Amino acid sequence: MTAEELSNVIVKGMEGKKASDIVVMDLREVKNSVSDFFVICSGNSDTQVEAISTSIEEEVIKYNKERPWKSEGRSNCQWILIDYVSVVAHVFLKDKREFYALEELWGDAKVTTID
Repeated sequence: MTAEELSNVIVKGMEGKKASDIVVMDLREVKNSVSDFFVICSGNSDTQVEAISTSIEEEVIKYNKERPWKSEGRSNCQWILIDYVSVVAHVFLKDKREFYALEELWGDAKVTTID
């Protein structure tokens, strides 16, 4: 599965739990990027943030039989990062997403907003 296909599966997992403000950032042309894609979304509560992250992992396992290389943030469910190396999913509580502003930090990336 390519990084682009993996990012689409991650989006599907986010949509399955009604994530909001889904953005796919293509970092392949960005110098010194840590990954090929970031897929970012928001949840309204820590319960929804956790549900979205679980949904992402279930979708990826279903389509690709792949577990994340690393996953962080489940202890407080304000920002859960799921790292598949070529694609990193970020699931934020809305206010934490504004605070960390990843879209601004990686401003050179090609950004696709999912409706």
